[in-house]
Amino acid sequence: MIELTLNGKPVRLDVTPETPLLWAIREQTGLTGTKFGCGIGACGACTVHIDGVALRACVVPAGGVAGRSVTTIEGLASPAHLHAIQAAWIEHQVPQCGYCQSGMIMAVAALLAGNPTPSDADIDASITNICRCGTYERIRRAIHSLAAKHTEGAQHG
Repeated sequence: MIELTLNGKPVRLDVTPETPLLWAIREQTGLTGTKFGCGIGACGACTVHIDGVALRACVVPAGGVAGRSVTTIEGLASPAHLHAIQAAWIEHQVPQCGYCQSGMIMAVAALLAGNPTPSDADIDASITNICRCGTYERIRRAIHSLAAKHTEGAQHG
């Protein structure tokens, strides 16, 4: 048994330590927002936060998160209230097929937590997730809209 905190709640996963975290989350908890894409950590569809850091769950062994805090897309916001990134995604019509978006949103959340007003270069360096639909310009617009709201809030607060 591997014990961790998943989306703020204690969880026990009945998997071998080398089981990829992606499969432990999907199969043991029924949380399917974390998607399988490539299985080698390249595409980012499986991005989760481990102790606040965006990591690719397909290449993290479940044993490596014992005692740690993991947040999936399901834990980013409450069912009654969208996260600001999710609202920006809707406002800017970011998704097309949507498959990569949960991982993309998790990567953006980690970026904005550390850098609430990223430049294009910051976005390019930090958001390495792959979107096969190619909605990168919409993603960039949504991120910049969040940065503008942060800047406005800082000026008024």
